[in-house]
Amino acid sequence: MSMIKEFKKFIMGGNVIEFAVAVIMAGAIGLVVKGFVSMIVMPVVSHFTGGVSFKDWKIVLDEAVKEGDKIVRPENAIMYGQWIDTIINLLIVGLVMFLIVKIYNKMKKKEEEAPAEPPAPSNEEVLLTEIRDLLKK
Repeated sequence: MSMIKEFKKFIMGGNVIEFAVAVIMAGAIGLVVKGFVSMIVMPVVSHFTGGVSFKDWKIVLDEAVKEGDKIVRPENAIMYGQWIDTIINLLIVGLVMFLIVKIYNKMKKKEEEAPAEPPAPSNEEVLLTEIRDLLKK
């Protein structure tokens, strides 16, 4: 039973929940960046490369074998265009994550620089101050 309690404490801890949120957000950012690269950046690049899509760039090692309309053996090719697309994706995701961390660190630094309010005097200090004031009179 103690193992279940320990597991519950672990799962309910802030670090695990923060990690789960970070993983979900990273996945969402990855999808957004992948969409940006494939739907916006790559068509522009394709425009300047004569209308050829990066995804079409490949080195065919073995042609597909067909018998009529049926493909007996699929094409075997090195898809270096898709790899270039993936590299561009990685660079943009890295840039976005860098900017997020930079902004986060800047905000965190401002919070640390803000002066903390001095702590309220303890009961003993309040009593001693009152005694001192009474003795002055």
